[in-house]
Amino acid sequence: MFINNKKMIIGNTLDLATIEKIVFEGEKIQIEEKVIYDLKSSFEFLKEFSRNRVIYGINTGFGPMAQYRVDDADLAKLQYNIIRSHSTGAGKPLEPIYVRAAMLARLMTFLQARSGVHPDLVMLLVAFINHEIYPMIPEHGSVGASGDLVQLAHLALALIGEGEVFYKGEWHHSSDVMNELHLQPFEIKIREGLAVTNGTGVMTGIGLVNLIQAKRLLKWSVSASVVMNEIASSYDDCMSDVLNSVKRHKGQKAIAQWMREASAGSVCLKNREDELYTGTNSEKKFVHKLQPYYSLRCVPQILGPVYDELVNAEEVLVNEINSACDNPIVDFTTQMVYHGGNFHGDYVSYEMDKLKMAVTKLTMLTERQLNYLFHDKINGILPPFLNHGVLGLNYGMQACQFTATSTTAECQMLSNPMYVHSIPNNNENQDIVSMGTNSALITLRVIENSFQVMAIHYIALVQAIDWLKIQDKISPQSYEIYEQVRALVPLFVEDTTKYKEIASIIEYLKK
Repeated sequence: MFINNKKMIIGNTLDLATIEKIVFEGEKIQIEEKVIYDLKSSFEFLKEFSRNRVIYGINTGFGPMAQYRVDDADLAKLQYNIIRSHSTGAGKPLEPIYVRAAMLARLMTFLQARSGVHPDLVMLLVAFINHEIYPMIPEHGSVGASGDLVQLAHLALALIGEGEVFYKGEWHHSSDVMNELHLQPFEIKIREGLAVTNGTGVMTGIGLVNLIQAKRLLKWSVSASVVMNEIASSYDDCMSDVLNSVKRHKGQKAIAQWMREASAGSVCLKNREDELYTGTNSEKKFVHKLQPYYSLRCVPQILGPVYDELVNAEEVLVNEINSACDNPIVDFTTQMVYHGGNFHGDYVSYEMDKLKMAVTKLTMLTERQLNYLFHDKINGILPPFLNHGVLGLNYGMQACQFTATSTTAECQMLSNPMYVHSIPNNNENQDIVSMGTNSALITLRVIENSFQVMAIHYIALVQAIDWLKIQDKISPQSYEIYEQVRALVPLFVEDTTKYKEIASIIEYLKK
């Protein structure tokens, strides 16, 4: 991958950093010449190979209808029929960022040159990405085996000029936008209708956005945990290298290291050796807790597994986007067409279930830390609900806790797995399915919820810092975050509405 004429030249493999640039930062792309050559080779091979042979989805029906041969005169109509007949999605349209990621995922499948599609289809998909044309793809419709047939049919509908697209902030008929941009609707050559619809593009696209957002949440959770321990004047050995290295988990050690780096320069944290191991101590009952609550002390052990899951999810999702998830597989190198189930979404489904559980646990940690800040009898150093006003007359952040608690509870409920919720359908042809897109969508909801809870937590953190007047004692990194949050949410004493400020912090955390 490299940049040329303000376009990123891509081959048939992307890493997560490149995916983030294309999806989140709107980088325009161009296909490597070698890949275009392979696309042409794949198409020409299929064009020749498909003559006088029975090949699924080219001269047969689809799914259970595969037992019926289609007349040669109707082959193009067959491909249009799968697009039109499967455009049956329901629910609200996916937001543009998820559609962009889904288009990129479908594009990468084609760039493996194992689908036999005409290069013009690939070029049109690239144009949609570069011009930020987002087909209307409804949330619901996929069972995640044969891939995301329904949602991807809506993508295909836009590519043939018959669907709706979101362009420049408004909904349009796709043919109108293509006319404006001098793009031609795609005309079926051999099997492009099935090729666009048959695969894991939507669940993979949503999954990749989920992963990138979850990685951001993890970093914010670590930073918040450091500030929490600064507020509580915790002993710093809970994040020590020696302590965490004797437990052999990469995630735990990584989180502890992040905490040490984030807390560097803090004078709030206590050193156990200086405080308790040096000199004579005659206290009978210790005023300061020798060991903080688990939500402060066990952060490496709690967030370590989250870290490890994000590493695993990245491997799975990057592998998926760089795979040929079509059926059949058209392999011009072996001069053969293979029938199987590369469209099956179990890898993504299973990983999304694990990811949403990890994010839910992170959210539960956030909620418990928030409760520590609000509960004066637990922390012993802060007013109830961080109320800087008159107790009884003012309420501080009391009601913010209702939002955080209810949202965390929803995350817990949503963390039930989809991976094992297969329901046979399609005349028993799809007798075991992945429900991968449902899993990705529910994970999306969990992540959105987590940002809401995290936003409330950061408002609480800065309120606590101001009450204790420790701005000049927290670490430089903590102080930088404090200033950025305070720029959006000034110190409040009187009761004021908070929903707009929560929304502004959510936006800040997502950047």
